[in-house]
Amino acid sequence: MPRLRIHLVRHGEVFNPEGILYGRIPGYGLSELGFEMAQRVADALPEKDPHVQALVASPLQRAQETIAPLAERLRLPVVTDERVIEAENDFEGTRVTKDSLVRDPRSLYRVRNPLRPSWGERYLDQALRMRAAMMSLRARLTAIAARDGLDEASGVIVSHQLPIWSTRLWTEGRPLAHDPRRRECALASVTSFSDGSGTLDVVEYENIAGDLQLTQPGTGA
Repeated sequence: MPRLRIHLVRHGEVFNPEGILYGRIPGYGLSELGFEMAQRVADALPEKDPHVQALVASPLQRAQETIAPLAERLRLPVVTDERVIEAENDFEGTRVTKDSLVRDPRSLYRVRNPLRPSWGERYLDQALRMRAAMMSLRARLTAIAARDGLDEASGVIVSHQLPIWSTRLWTEGRPLAHDPRRRECALASVTSFSDGSGTLDVVEYENIAGDLQLTQPGTGA
């Protein structure tokens, strides 16, 4: 049985000078620094793992722009998968602050249950759709390894912070409700899953762009 790995990569920094929670809104692409982060991924990931055979990305612009340099370097096509898209969020298109929540009773009602959460797509639903996409990719990698006689095969999925973090929490058997400030999923970071005692249950994390100074106040993920 070949050794299989799937790397979940968060997209690079987005150009968002107004600090909008952009969510799934189209038209939000990478900032200049974000393109630098994408190149960092393209340079670092093949060195970390020379066995990448397949690429997948969220349909959103920032994810497509992040994976493009890696696809060019590896000369691999990118499969777009709706299952790895950003989480739904009722605050999409707004600037969310403590003051804005206090001033608007409707906003306070939306945040009534942080355990689900009540303001958007359930953490569990995000984790399950992401895991489904990962298992589909794993099946592709298994077929590629069998066809080409490979001992190892890896895939890359470029997605978004909250879906990636929810997937990691679910995989590690940790509570899905969490403090957003404590997420370990920086821009252009790599969260890697490989087989251990189960299927894609061993998790490693690397912040390969952690030395870069962010330039945008963006609140999307």
